[in-house]
Amino acid sequence: MERVYNPKEIEQKWQKIWDDEKAFAASDDYSKPKYYALVEFPYPSGQGLHVGHPRPYTALDIVARKRRMEGYNVLYPMGWDAFGLPTENYAIKNHIHPKIVTKNNVHRFKEQLHSLGYSFDWDREINTTDPEYYKWTQWIFLKLFKAGLAYKAEMPINWCTSCKVGLANEEVVNGHCERCGAEVIRKVKSQWMLKITEYADKLLEGLDHVDYIERVKVSQKNWIGRSTGAEVDFPIAGKEDKLRIYTTRPDTLFGVTYMVISPEHPYIEKFASEIKNLDEVKAYQEQAARKSDFERSELAKEKTGVKIDGLTAVNPVNGKEIPIWVSDYVLMSYGTGAIMAVPAHDERDWEFAKKFNMPIIQVVESSEGPVDVNEAAFVDVATGKLVNSGFLNGMEVAEAKKAIIEYLEKENIGTQKTNYKLRDWVFSRQRYWGEPIPIVHCDKCGYVPLPEDQLPLELPDVESYMPTDNGESPLAAMRSWVETTCPCCGGPAERETDTMPQWAGSSWYFLRYTDPHNTEALASPEALKYWMPVDWYNGGMEHTTLHLLYSRFWHRFLYDEKVVPCPEPYQKRTSHGMILGENGEKMSKSRGNVVNPDDIVNEFGADTLRTYEMFIGAFELSAAWSNEGVKGCRRFLERVWKLQEIVTDEAGYSKELETRMHQTIKKVSSDFETLKYNTAIAAMMSLINDFYKAGKVTRDEFKTLLILLNPVAPHMTEELWQIMNYGGRLYQTSWPTYEEAKTVESEVEIAVQVNGKVRATIKIAADISKEDAIAAGKAAVADKLTGQIVKEIYVPGRLVNIVQKG
Repeated sequence: MERVYNPKEIEQKWQKIWDDEKAFAASDDYSKPKYYALVEFPYPSGQGLHVGHPRPYTALDIVARKRRMEGYNVLYPMGWDAFGLPTENYAIKNHIHPKIVTKNNVHRFKEQLHSLGYSFDWDREINTTDPEYYKWTQWIFLKLFKAGLAYKAEMPINWCTSCKVGLANEEVVNGHCERCGAEVIRKVKSQWMLKITEYADKLLEGLDHVDYIERVKVSQKNWIGRSTGAEVDFPIAGKEDKLRIYTTRPDTLFGVTYMVISPEHPYIEKFASEIKNLDEVKAYQEQAARKSDFERSELAKEKTGVKIDGLTAVNPVNGKEIPIWVSDYVLMSYGTGAIMAVPAHDERDWEFAKKFNMPIIQVVESSEGPVDVNEAAFVDVATGKLVNSGFLNGMEVAEAKKAIIEYLEKENIGTQKTNYKLRDWVFSRQRYWGEPIPIVHCDKCGYVPLPEDQLPLELPDVESYMPTDNGESPLAAMRSWVETTCPCCGGPAERETDTMPQWAGSSWYFLRYTDPHNTEALASPEALKYWMPVDWYNGGMEHTTLHLLYSRFWHRFLYDEKVVPCPEPYQKRTSHGMILGENGEKMSKSRGNVVNPDDIVNEFGADTLRTYEMFIGAFELSAAWSNEGVKGCRRFLERVWKLQEIVTDEAGYSKELETRMHQTIKKVSSDFETLKYNTAIAAMMSLINDFYKAGKVTRDEFKTLLILLNPVAPHMTEELWQIMNYGGRLYQTSWPTYEEAKTVESEVEIAVQVNGKVRATIKIAADISKEDAIAAGKAAVADKLTGQIVKEIYVPGRLVNIVQKG
């Protein structure tokens, strides 16, 4: 009787068996070879999983399952990045406590992940909102504080004029509050900061010792943005004060024709009485305060600015007085809040100079010939000779840089400097739903850390968590929680009311997975030494700057503190492409192109969804969803299912398919390791075609196919394994091996041409001699050889061509 493929029944059956058997629990036997596979833990939203989630989870599940079959003790964990803005906003809007929202969302996500058959070790599940977890987040913060790497500073925040609350950058859309649509302005507030800049060089150096895909390394390096150049002082005419700037191109100093300062620069306030157009400058400052840093620094935007009437600067290398402008493209948070402008050799400066009719002086010759810098922005000046530059004239760029720095230092007007684009990390949120910062403020003792035995400092479980109307955290209104005693002097003190950002819990979660139930440490030294570093970490490309940088920073700090055994947390880091809607656009409710994975599982089965997500296209590239593609993957699995009907009792691999079997094992094994999941599946599809073409499949051929396919489609293959009585569980078997010699074809099919036109195809031995190949070719087209043969050509493995006359 034909067995019908019923995914729902099969998948529920095997998910229960795996749960009961704790099939994928990592062992505490540290004598075994280990493998730590990690995916970014999700933010559990109310919407549940979308079809983008299964792509990376399935990819690393394939690696984890293969590693177990190769004899490794595998850690493949899952947890929840559950603090954060969306939950709090949902809670405020619907009057449901964030704790309840989080609990419901986690339950929904876990059900969905379970239904997809992932081999996560659920005994190691973590949740960033669990006090037993964030106790150690707070502990790490105290370590940073005691090391001088956590401090308070005045920093601008996004302030919604209607909600009366500070917003994260992602909540500001086109200068307006995402939630209410009101105007957002910049407001200065005292914030906790982490001194990540202290670790800039270590974070760069660490990239030399890890296996990250190149675009991930590049994004890290660009974000840190190390450059070498010089700091130069431009005197303000008639004053003792100077405008200090940083430039990577001190060799172009003779080309400076104006200066630009940030709207927030303190000199505006200091010299307010001497600025003749102060009202105009003040109006521009207000205008700039309504823009985010991103909007202000966007290269393509229209250049705006106000010339300061009453103040000028002096170019220190030639003594020329030059105007000072205020423009919002200069940020006070980057560099010194002032720049020198060389419009001949910088596109942005050139556009600004052209708009406001300022002089443009070329100081580096173009290697591509003369350029009219007043007509076209001239920016290619990495090489060339200096002109219009006094004592630098005739020097090459590299030589001029050295000479000008020597001059600046000799004249005491500048110095060589290494600079970074990286800024210290703003670590405060004026929110309720986050980790409390374990610091109290005492008028006598200042900022005082909580003793470690008082951790975790738990969030107060209160009814009201609505934002305040003065920009403070909702915790500030909870006076019974805020008012406390100073751990240092015993006098009255107040708790810090800002909470940590969502980045906090995700900056060390990979460490907790190694020993998630430890109450004495974030993880035991033995567990950390065994499991770390993570062997393979996959996540979204959008997280390869901040999250990756922040977690590397925390880990490197903990290494310096001798808490962790290795300097880098992740040995390998890869990224996946996004899954788009069928129309090729990003999935969103407003576009009506969202695909719910539950619907695919209900209609086609989890194995079909897993197979399709791996077959949809090159893993690192974005790909458009296709319902036809889903149906095609279901048909593929049904063909695998029906193979059981043509299995023979023949042992080993058949003579006809032995080479194909070894080739397929080699290809699938290699492709699973190099993110080429689509071509691995294509190879198995091709092998199945060969089985059906032969009309049979041996027990060993079918057994090997099931093992190769198991990491992709684990439920169905496990069921077929049981039906075929192969013994034991498929997930406990060994990964198949291949013999290199047997991957080489013993026979090849070649074309036989007469005068360049194909007249036949023949099969010949792969190692046949030229003479025998030509003889076999001539025999195959004997009836076409009616003229005089003038040439015989053999291209090994490809073709025989007989050239004749007449």
